[in-house]
Amino acid sequence: MSLSASGIGIGLPVLPRLTTTVPKEYVHRASLAEVFLTGCTAQDDGQRFSLTGQWPRAHTFFNSADGSSHDPLQAAETFRQAGMFVTHAEHGVPLGHHFVLWSLSCHTDLERLRIASRPTDFQLAVACPDSAPGGRTSARRMGIGFTLRRDGVPVAHGEGRYSIVTPPVYARLRAGQGKKKAVPVGPAVAAEPMRPAAVGRTSPADVVLTATDAPDRWLLTPDLDHPILFDHGGDHLPGMVLMEGARQAACAMLAPRALIPASTSTSFNRYVELDSPCWVDVTGMTARGDGTATVDVVGVQDGEVVFTSTVSGPVVQA
Repeated sequence: MSLSASGIGIGLPVLPRLTTTVPKEYVHRASLAEVFLTGCTAQDDGQRFSLTGQWPRAHTFFNSADGSSHDPLQAAETFRQAGMFVTHAEHGVPLGHHFVLWSLSCHTDLERLRIASRPTDFQLAVACPDSAPGGRTSARRMGIGFTLRRDGVPVAHGEGRYSIVTPPVYARLRAGQGKKKAVPVGPAVAAEPMRPAAVGRTSPADVVLTATDAPDRWLLTPDLDHPILFDHGGDHLPGMVLMEGARQAACAMLAPRALIPASTSTSFNRYVELDSPCWVDVTGMTARGDGTATVDVVGVQDGEVVFTSTVSGPVVQA
């Protein structure tokens, strides 16, 4: 018998299935507004998944400087979320486990990133060839591939590698955090972060680099209260912060022009700590006759290379 407010006899209509985001906990986000995925369907082999999602027309961080396009790194953030969601929701890895991201690449078609008159709905194909049927995951580094389409047309593709760490193992890994080695003396650091236009940004709050007296080295100085880059707590700098630092270093190297990061490939060697200087160095740059450039970037902390990144795309007037 159906129930009503009075408890007798009046049936309620069956509500249609409405669109919502996936649980924010599954993508390690604190704000629902920063969850870009809306659903997932698993294929029979347990290794392929079809996800849906949406990007807003206006985003405080993942928009182009003129507001006409989605930022290419929004696709990279979407890939990051998709990998975590599939691992938790489809492979059964419990919440509370930690993800160690070893690499992430993202290659975009900039024309397909233009913002239209409605939010951008997308479809995302995810392939996990290292996963086993029945929800089991490998203890070794796992690979995952992504293809993002908009209205059936490819917009971005990429791949990543990551490991999953249980809370006890993570606690042991991080037990020595804060024990620092002797840090080589670095270049003199400017008093203030760089101007937004010099690093391809429009808001001072989004600048993550501070200039030094070396023309190809910057200090990574993100705002630890940034609502997007530090949406949820952590004891180290997130991978997306490092990718943003690489993009901004590429722009700084080309200033007063800027580089749109149509293609990025980043490898993460170890955790980047919050309490020790991390230097961001440009180690190579190739400018091409077609108006594009490729910039190689490394991050150095405590005398060790902690990440490497290659950023490519068109060079534009900042």
